[in-house]
Amino acid sequence: MERRPGVPRLLREINDRAALELLLASGPLTRGQIGELTGLSKVTASQTLARLEERGLVEVVGEQAGNRGPNAALYGVVPSCGYVAGLDVGPDLVTAAIADINGKVVAQVTAEPSAHDDPVSAVHNAVVKACRSAKVALSRLRGVVIGTPGVVDPRTGDVRFSFDLPHWHEGIHEALARDLRREVTIENDVNLVAVAERANGAARDVEDFVLVWVGRGIGLAVVLGGRLHRGRSGSAGEIGYLPVPGVPLAEAVKATPGRLPSLAGGLQSLVSAEAVTELAREYGFVGGGAAECVTAAVEAGERGAPLLDEIASRLALGVASVCVVLDPGMVVLAGEVGRAGGAGLTTRVEEAVARICLIRPQVVTTAVEGNPVLRGAVLAALEQAREEIFAS
Repeated sequence: MERRPGVPRLLREINDRAALELLLASGPLTRGQIGELTGLSKVTASQTLARLEERGLVEVVGEQAGNRGPNAALYGVVPSCGYVAGLDVGPDLVTAAIADINGKVVAQVTAEPSAHDDPVSAVHNAVVKACRSAKVALSRLRGVVIGTPGVVDPRTGDVRFSFDLPHWHEGIHEALARDLRREVTIENDVNLVAVAERANGAARDVEDFVLVWVGRGIGLAVVLGGRLHRGRSGSAGEIGYLPVPGVPLAEAVKATPGRLPSLAGGLQSLVSAEAVTELAREYGFVGGGAAECVTAAVEAGERGAPLLDEIASRLALGVASVCVVLDPGMVVLAGEVGRAGGAGLTTRVEEAVARICLIRPQVVTTAVEGNPVLRGAVLAALEQAREEIFAS
């Protein structure tokens, strides 16, 4: 009979991973519950927990009273067995959060990079500041994910082009990894919002959906089969440059000598925050920004309906274009305009899309609280860190 000495070890690794994944997803459980939910025998479950305790990954966190006999010990993942950093990098602010392996954010800081700060120093300073606030050594980070506006090349990990972050260019990804002495992931900010939306928001457990972000510009994230679709060059979702009737083409996208890049033309010239603010003024709504104007229109009832109708009609041009190609199960409106418009805007977008194409998508408002880019970055970093622990 052929001997396969590696099989017992492989089975132990599979059992350890199954128990860890269960505890991370469900929270503290008893030995009996772990055995029942993983299909492990009582003996095997006990051996698995003993190994995980020895590795410092699992500990007893309490007791559960039983109907008969002594209380059962509750086991949970040791929060400090791994930490991650998630960052939201914008043109004016860098926000960093540190979370433990269970996903609890233990520190969050915001920094204002000076005009002469390069991307590496801006990120380094924010991460170090957050680690100090959390009292976590930089060396204990198992994952670092950075959300930025712009196109991220999935082949190199570098930002290929960002209107808002002109200093982010090829080579920054490697420089950041070298500076922080660990692997770093740079991801498009709207893609990270979709990650947060699927984990904690309106698209929870939805396999196929698109998320439309309406802020300073307009962006799109595509999730197919539960996975982000980035495209060959990372440009999937750059819907702001979509040609639409009656609007100039989005030319001069990238900077050329003597000329700055432009956000004019294409769909972005119709539904960016600036465009919405200007449109609101025509309808008699003036505020500090697009969100305030849209909120005022919603609160104004019938008087604000024409403005919401026009915003929905403009958004529908982009949403319909996506729907006839992908036919997603859900469309999530996010960003300051999407959140402010609420159900009044989503209903109008549904109806407007149905008028111009064969599909009537389910359109919903984002349900992620707080900073969705930061939340998505933390979740993506946690996935990396947990995979590292499972593999170890």
